[in-house]
Amino acid sequence: MTRSDDLLGILAIALLAPVTLYAKNVTPASLGGVTCQMPPALHCPDANCPGALVIEQGTAVEPKTGRKFFLDFPCDLKRGEKVTFILSLHGAGSYGNWQRHYFPIVDYAKKYRLVIATPNSPTRIWSAKDDEYLQNIVSLVYDQVGKQNIKAFWLVGHSQGGMTSNRLVRTEFFKQRVTGWLSLSGGRLGPTPPIPDSFFRAARAGNSAAAPPPGVPTGAAALAAAMASLREPPDGTFSFIFETGEHELGDKPIPDESPWAAKLGCRARVRKADVVDAKGGYVYDSTRQDPGSDAWGRLPRPGNAEVFEYPHCKDGRIVADVVRMGKGHTEGLEPHVTEQLVKMMLSAKK
Repeated sequence: MTRSDDLLGILAIALLAPVTLYAKNVTPASLGGVTCQMPPALHCPDANCPGALVIEQGTAVEPKTGRKFFLDFPCDLKRGEKVTFILSLHGAGSYGNWQRHYFPIVDYAKKYRLVIATPNSPTRIWSAKDDEYLQNIVSLVYDQVGKQNIKAFWLVGHSQGGMTSNRLVRTEFFKQRVTGWLSLSGGRLGPTPPIPDSFFRAARAGNSAAAPPPGVPTGAAALAAAMASLREPPDGTFSFIFETGEHELGDKPIPDESPWAAKLGCRARVRKADVVDAKGGYVYDSTRQDPGSDAWGRLPRPGNAEVFEYPHCKDGRIVADVVRMGKGHTEGLEPHVTEQLVKMMLSAKK
């Protein structure tokens, strides 16, 4: 057995039961119910991804809760290899596989040596009741890859998944581990223009969002609570990237001010080269297209993104804003802007 086979066997067996950490006589093609293949399992086509596919729960099982999730990693991963670990959270009313294609970093797992866990909330809205499940997934990856081999751990969250990331980085478990947070339209640690009314009208018009668990605030109350928490920066220090659609901002620019950049001692924000995409993303919200809303999001399509960075932050951290021009809340990210965000994440030294 090669060293690559050994580690892949370890990863797969851990998904099903807390058994020995050493696997024998396995191949990367089929490992304990988890298939490592190219293209990745349950991957959408370039366009018109079937609804039955985007609601898939995953090919991995978190053994302590029995809940499914996606675990993507390079099929040629070597034992002892340094990787970047990403926990990617879907938004309210969504699914792990929709998130996996909304921000399709799975396409770059091999090139940039990424281990990506994409979980699912059974209520389709994250709450503290899901924390044990999320912590178990993180612990599983740390145990199997090896803490010393995870050079960075990023939380990524879209919409309510971003707001959940904001809550998680304030908990002891995640505060000790997270080195970066990428918020995909999930709140900025700093001021933003008001969200336009058309965003909320479209959100209310859809029928895909599930009811939240008892005690979880909804609507205006949930948004107010989330925005209030963003005004109070977390205690810890980590890299932070905010990505959003131009129309979500009411077509207004993001203010230059960033309290988080100030906290990390970064210099004044600078404009970087735009990212240009000739190809659209994989997914969109098909339930809110009649009549639709620019702020909520329309069909996937090409476009360009403006990139702003606060340079020279302490300890090599990164703080940045990325605005996808002409886009709203739910058009899946295009390939080049996805790759640019991955590069920015990997550029952080700590």
